[in-house]
Amino acid sequence: MQPGILQVQDLRVWYHTPRGPVKAVDGLSFSLQADERLGLVGESGSGKSTIALALMRLIRPPGKIESGQVVLDGVNVLELTEEQMRRLRLASIALVAQGAMNSLNPVIRVREQIADAMRDHDEKFSKQEADARITSLLEQVGLNKDVADRYPHELSGGMKQRVCIAIAICLRPKVILADEPTSALDVVVQRQVMETLGRVQEQLGASVVLVGHDMGLMAQFVHRLGVMYAGRLAEVSPVHEIFSEPLHPYTQLLIASLPSLEEKGKFQGIPGLAPSALDRPPGCAFHPRCPHAMPRCSVDDPILQEARPNRFVACHLYDADILAKANGPATAVAT
Repeated sequence: MQPGILQVQDLRVWYHTPRGPVKAVDGLSFSLQADERLGLVGESGSGKSTIALALMRLIRPPGKIESGQVVLDGVNVLELTEEQMRRLRLASIALVAQGAMNSLNPVIRVREQIADAMRDHDEKFSKQEADARITSLLEQVGLNKDVADRYPHELSGGMKQRVCIAIAICLRPKVILADEPTSALDVVVQRQVMETLGRVQEQLGASVVLVGHDMGLMAQFVHRLGVMYAGRLAEVSPVHEIFSEPLHPYTQLLIASLPSLEEKGKFQGIPGLAPSALDRPPGCAFHPRCPHAMPRCSVDDPILQEARPNRFVACHLYDADILAKANGPATAVAT
């Protein structure tokens, strides 16, 4: 993959328990290009939210970032001191967390919460300058300036989430992490929030990593999609190609389980259950549920490789394609 604004290499985040380490993220690698929208989708427990917290260096005990690199604009954030990382948050990388009500202080007005975020990074401004900047931020996310004088409990769910976006962009970060930003919102408000996020991303020229489980939302918003399974990436492809021709058997079953307006049929789920991160099966983690499993799948762990131009998959079904590609003429490098 070509280097981008954000490069994650072999990231491992484990939660240590008396029964052993829970490997929530186990050898994750991806890159994020400038102005790109990358989606990370997967079942509950696949490690999606842990990735967002790890990129922000917000993993707390018993969790620990075991190894890997997270290079943001040329700087490995895992090597920074706590103070250096604190200054990097909001200024270079920001998080729109899941559950806006838990992200905002219920007894402090919105104005003060936005001002606190800016003051925490030694931003110097007069009261008039602060008021003008806060008004501008609220307008950017589609809110009236009088929202600044309200408490969070006086706002609807969608308004609270847009306040969180306003706080996230207050210092014009280069990367915005959105961890299921539309959870617990109805579909109309979901659309408004995602339109707001897309608009501010374009205005800032930032990149977005959208974490979630809603495939429909991903299809409408992101440029590339990474499908996660058991703490690893099973497939990474341009979003339209992953829906029209999914490569990994897990992705195929995931998309086949989506309801369709064109075809009426029986609801089809994915047989079996996702493995525990405490006891990952040997070989490919998906092989106990995979309809195409081969003997080697229970022994050899596939790695994420480019099977088609700009399309990466971790599956032994494509080993021959990858080998032929490696021995054949050079192709375009994936972004």
